[in-house]
Amino acid sequence: MKKILNVFFLIAIIISLSSCVALHLGLPSNVNSNTTNVVLQSNNYRVIQKVSGSANGTSVFGVGGDFRPLIENARSDMLKGVDFIGKSRALINESAEKNSKSYLGVVSINTVTVSAYLIEFTD
Repeated sequence: MKKILNVFFLIAIIISLSSCVALHLGLPSNVNSNTTNVVLQSNNYRVIQKVSGSANGTSVFGVGGDFRPLIENARSDMLKGVDFIGKSRALINESAEKNSKSYLGVVSINTVTVSAYLIEFTD
């Protein structure tokens, strides 16, 4: 009986040390604090491109890798290549997604990706 318990615990330890748990979450809540109201009465815009940016954070035993700065850094990364100055452009349908990977329940790597569509208004 003792031999069976030893084998069981050995298998449990091997599985726990070799596993990686990943979790992917779409964030349906509005994490965007910017508000812009636009009334579209006709087809007066065109979609330029889809833009996205991401940021990573690591936490050990749940310490570090705060969620709010990850969204801000991902949004900053998304806006790097967007030229708004002197143009009638806006970002629409902004969404954020979070992907978490946990190693042994000790180290977690969180990735936040923010994406949106860049539109330009036409006259």
